[in-house]
Amino acid sequence: MVTCSSDGSLREWNLETGEQIGNDWRDGESRVYAAALSPNGKKIVSGGLDGIVKLWDIDASKIIAKWTRHGSGITSVCWNRDGGRILSGSYDGTAMVWDAESGNTILAIKTGHGDECSTIYSPDETMIASGGERGENMKIWEENGFIKIWDANTGKLIAKPEGHTWRVNCLAWTADGKTLISGSDDYSIRTWNTTTWQQINVLTEHTSIVRGIALSPNGRILASASWDETARLWNLENAQPIGTPLQHPDGLGCVSFSMDGTLLATGGDDGNAYSWDIAPSVREAGLGELLLSPSVSCQFLISPSQLNTLS
Repeated sequence: MVTCSSDGSLREWNLETGEQIGNDWRDGESRVYAAALSPNGKKIVSGGLDGIVKLWDIDASKIIAKWTRHGSGITSVCWNRDGGRILSGSYDGTAMVWDAESGNTILAIKTGHGDECSTIYSPDETMIASGGERGENMKIWEENGFIKIWDANTGKLIAKPEGHTWRVNCLAWTADGKTLISGSDDYSIRTWNTTTWQQINVLTEHTSIVRGIALSPNGRILASASWDETARLWNLENAQPIGTPLQHPDGLGCVSFSMDGTLLATGGDDGNAYSWDIAPSVREAGLGELLLSPSVSCQFLISPSQLNTLS
């Protein structure tokens, strides 16, 4: 696992022992707000208070590129599916698409958000979703919203899903592209139909700001992290919580699943990263099948002779 922190570091951890691997990765003392692993697992992109997109080589644990076009701190970064492009969002209200090899800017979108917090590609990479403040420029109020959907090739505004009443901090897209999920300062998580852009469900168990959300690899469980000092698991099929909240000593800012979906990683204001074995709580809630891929089925093949023995 790799973490980034407001202490200015990125750190690599052994999940089995909880020990840090090697030294901190640092480039100055600027706070690091976001980091994302490349699809091939060889690079990490990070962004932070200094407004510089930084590319790290994992094996060498060092920076191999820096890109500067944002005018303020960077709050989100992500890769496209083949690792050829990087998407970043900033407090300056812009979302930028970068060529991951050359560092050239492919697309710059002025989102109109008063405070850009999250940007993410749709699974087919035809759209970009952005979330943040509604915006303060009254001249373009009709273009303002807490969530906006953009054409990933032209930067043209496509839709503005309406429902949140405060800043949107985090976004996730289901693998089939049919549902967008958002977490907000209004304490809610909402799901959206990406054909009609109408709201589907509102998840309201958190009692403070929702700062992070993540989907399990099979897309059936949602995890959320909140300043109410809890992480929660949700059954996306019925929008109901799974088990009891995972309690922490301080507010949380981020959450992520392991590749097999059985571990959850969380991080927050106490300066620690946590890993949780979620399989027991999911099974205890009678929802063990949610840990399986939807395409997986279990069959028991019994011969006639075995059937006679069993009877």
